[in-house]
Amino acid sequence: MAPHKEPDSSRRSDRSRRAIYDAALALVGEAGYRRTTIEGIAARAGVGKQTIYRWWPSKAAVLMEAFLDLATRAAEEAGPQAGGAEYGIPDTGDLAADLKLVLRATVDELNDPLMEAPTRALTAEGVVDAKLGAEFVEKLLDPQLALYVTRLRAAQEAGQLRPDVDPRIALELLIAPLTHRWLLRTLPLTHAYADTIVDYALGGLAPRP
Repeated sequence: MAPHKEPDSSRRSDRSRRAIYDAALALVGEAGYRRTTIEGIAARAGVGKQTIYRWWPSKAAVLMEAFLDLATRAAEEAGPQAGGAEYGIPDTGDLAADLKLVLRATVDELNDPLMEAPTRALTAEGVVDAKLGAEFVEKLLDPQLALYVTRLRAAQEAGQLRPDVDPRIALELLIAPLTHRWLLRTLPLTHAYADTIVDYALGGLAPRP
């Protein structure tokens, strides 16, 4: 007689956690942040709401963790960067090409329906909910912006940018136009637009004769 195997609680927990992540992201995209509830997430995920409260203290915590997980998976699916480096902005020696590569990937991410709806919902709620907005910046945006700072500083050291340029301000010349067009839907968000942003920004940041 085959030995009886106890259920693998860790695998069951992983499945439940993944179902909760997916349910939270789907609901916030469909109904918005304020109309998304713990009860709704639990029902969509097929778990009891006590399961959610056992793992997270609030709806905001569930959604933030789900979104961070989504962002992590997107980065992993993007694969290793040029030269086999860890996830980040590649440094091939060609600053314009490296930035265009990353901004094009950002365009694809923002246009991806899986990412777009929850990103818009959390971004909008972060404007009116200061605590959620601060957490969104700290846990998601700041680590990504730090990658730009690192790459721009390397470009400064290589003489490709003026030494007086503040990398933290410079990166906003790259990110802000994309965000503005995406948030307000003023015009289509395309790879060509991303390339133009890089060309315009670097034209103003390059060393002066």
